Amino acid sequence: MPPTIHRNLLSPELVQWALKIEKDSRLTARGALAVMSYAKTGRSPLDKRIVDTDDVRENVDWGKVNMKLSEESFARVRKIAKEFLDTREHLFVVDCFAGHDERYRLKVRVFTTRPYHALFMRDMLIVPTPEELATFGEPDYVIYNAGECKADPSIPGLTSTTCVALNFKTREQVILGTEYAGEMKKGILTVMFELMPQMNHLCMHASANVGKQGDVTVFFGLSGTGKTTLSADPHRNLIGDDEHVWTDRGVFNIEGGCYAKAIGLNPKTEKDIYDAVRFGAVAENCVLDKRTGEIDFYDESICKNTRVAYPLSHIEGALSKAIAGHPKNVIFLTNDAFGVMPPVARLTSAQAMFWFVMGYTANVPGVEAGGTRTARPIFSSCFGGPFLVRHATFYGEQLAEKMQKHNSRVWL
Repeated sequence: MPPTIHRNLLSPELVQWALKIEKDSRLTARGALAVMSYAKTGRSPLDKRIVDTDDVRENVDWGKVNMKLSEESFARVRKIAKEFLDTREHLFVVDCFAGHDERYRLKVRVFTTRPYHALFMRDMLIVPTPEELATFGEPDYVIYNAGECKADPSIPGLTSTTCVALNFKTREQVILGTEYAGEMKKGILTVMFELMPQMNHLCMHASANVGKQGDVTVFFGLSGTGKTTLSADPHRNLIGDDEHVWTDRGVFNIEGGCYAKAIGLNPKTEKDIYDAVRFGAVAENCVLDKRTGEIDFYDESICKNTRVAYPLSHIEGALSKAIAGHPKNVIFLTNDAFGVMPPVARLTSAQAMFWFVMGYTANVPGVEAGGTRTARPIFSSCFGGPFLVRHATFYGEQLAEKMQKHNSRVWL
């Protein structure tokens, strides 16, 4: 019997379905949807695969980050996912946009069995207007999220029951064996890291905001280094907290929402983020008080990587059209585990490119599945190593060219 298909439900409808069919989903005291991703509470970088196709073979920096998967193996992975989705009782379909600049906007379609995942993507991407939805047509990229179904590790190229595979040729992402919602948004970021360079634009794992005088600041940093917190400044307008593109006109946000680390969230010092965790938002792997439904932002008993997802509209002062000018300041956020770097330093253009490509920082506990419980120093190129498609020096040269052209100041 085919599934009942729920296409482009509104956020309140998705909340109702989550409470109805997801056993561990409940509302927090302030109305956010509290959910569980179960076994995987962070990204699974060791299970990420890029399909080795002739159109991208020469561009991809193959290695530990971008591991190859043959087209034949991808077809088998995709078949498992589609068969799983086709045999569930309920199937949720979400059509959204990635990219606020309409010149480079992608139409994205998500198939998932969990209302939580559908709500997450409505929060994280750009929701079409009714008029845009009526003319949406065929998507540019499709995500098959069958995370509740395990992958077959006997398939050549796979090493576990988890697989997060991206095929640039067929424009598809397939997710098996992980219910962590962040895999979907980072999949879109990886897509943009390949597509934008084709147009000589720089894709950035960075947050951004803009001052009242139009001065734009971009914050580069690995997950958990403070991009979301620092960009949510009550005295400046938020452009976005994680994924941006620097074009010939300025900076635009790829996303329509924010995905903030929730552990230690303080309502006094991070009021904008705290206030955003309300009805329509998602609280992922957070511990709730059983009686009051209040989130305990200091409870790490489920995981260190507790997260909250919410639309940009939940942040007072966020730009509804998340596009701004060229950055006046570029800030590299480094989680310096050894304390050997100066707290603040202004970098020359040469120093900036070197630091950007080197990417010295520390791995923040919990953001990757099976990751360290304590911070350890690592080198993550472009402060986004897990999401890069091409070699780091390619993006480094792009950044240096744009900073020089637009006289951007660089700070560590």
